[in-house]
Formats: sequence, C-alpha cells, structure tokens
Amino acid sequence: MLVAAAVCPCPPLLVPEVAAGAAPELDAARAACTDALGLLAAARPDRLVIVGPDPTGGARTHLTYPEGTGGSFRGFGVPVDVRLGGERTADAARALPLSLAVAAWLLERTGWADAPLEGIGVGDTLPPERCAGLGKDLAARAGRVALLAVGDASACRSLKAPGYLDERAEPFDAEAARALGAADLAAVEALDPDLARQLQASGRASWQVLAGAAEGAGLKGSLLYEAAPYGVGYLVAAWS
Repeated sequence: MLVAAAVCPCPPLLVPEVAAGAAPELDAARAACTDALGLLAAARPDRLVIVGPDPTGGARTHLTYPEGTGGSFRGFGVPVDVRLGGERTADAARALPLSLAVAAWLLERTGWADAPLEGIGVGDTLPPERCAGLGKDLAARAGRVALLAVGDASACRSLKAPGYLDERAEPFDAEAARALGAADLAAVEALDPDLARQLQASGRASWQVLAGAAEGAGLKGSLLYEAAPYGVGYLVAAWS
C-alpha cells in the first residue's frame, strides 16, 4: 500500500557539477526536493519505488532498474557517477536513464538508506489507463510503499525554452501543479498525454503512475515548489 509519495523534477541541471556557474539558480528546487524526500523517509516505508521518464521504454508497460544499477553524467562533461542505492550491480542490463540518474543523485545527496528500492522507467506514449494499472501493481509490492515520481512539466514556457513558447504551456503547468499539490487523483489522471507530449512535459506518465498507486490510500498533498527557470516547468510536491 502506498503510504507516502514525492514529486520532483529531473533536469540534469539539478546536479551542480552539470549546472556549473548556474548552479545557485536551482538551489530552491534542490531544497524543496530534499524536504520532499525527508517526508518519504519519515513514512518509514518497506520499499521505495522511483518512477521516471525513459526514452527506451517506448510503448512497453515499463522497464525495471534494480537496486545498484549505475548511471552517469559524463555525457555532460563532468565525472559524476551515481547508483540506485545498494551495491553496484555488475551485470545490470541497462544503465539508468537520465531521469532516474537524477533521482539517484537526489537520494545519494539526502543519504537515503531507509528501505530497499527499485527504479521504473516509463515511456511518454504510455496511456493513462496503463499508467494507473502500473501504479496499482507497484503499490502492492510491499506492506508500506513510498513512491518518488520524477519528471518535468512543460518545456515551452518562454521563447528560449527547449520547445519554444507555446501559450498552452502555462495553463497546462498550472493545472498539473494544482492537481499534484492537492493530490487530486482524478485531475492527475485526466492530464492529456497528447498535449503533454506536444509541450514536452516529461512527467505526465510518472505522475499518472503515482495517481494509480495512490488510489484508495487517502493521501493529502502539498506543493513545495513551482517555477519555470529556463522556460521549463519544475514542480515539487509531497503526499502523505
């Protein structure tokens, strides 16, 4: 059963070595993520599941990354490696996608050692109903499950944004922030996957997996951070 959840963004720029001189610009986002993860730890879960966008997932239900799977930010020119808790898994079939690598970095930064964990990668074409079904399965994996859903809101909030300016982006992000902040499961599940894809909102599938996992759990939500630096929407929320 799901007992707590956190929503965090997953831009590699959260890692200071990647952001370099711009690192202080996301200090507030990092602090909010730390607070959200602290609430997860306080719930004393038996298992932590991290769900994030995964471009290799495609239309498949999900890809699983076991505890110990490694990831890296060396593609950004910095010698920063991470692993998803535990000992490094030498025979892991895949390295962590960037979203889960950022999640692993956040967990290492906060010293997570409270429960076994696993990573789940979801593709941006996964329909809402399949996201919800996956969430229900994940919530049943232990008596007390915590879930960290990582992903960004739209990438079309300004002229210099990765997806350029789209007037639909701000209202999409506002509704996502309201729904996630209120733990409004129906509203999260109602987010349009086609619109999310057009706005490059990578968190849509992760958020809908969370909504499925939270059905019947009676969790209350709070929005800890909402901003759009670099024209990309970043949201942090906690459910408990």
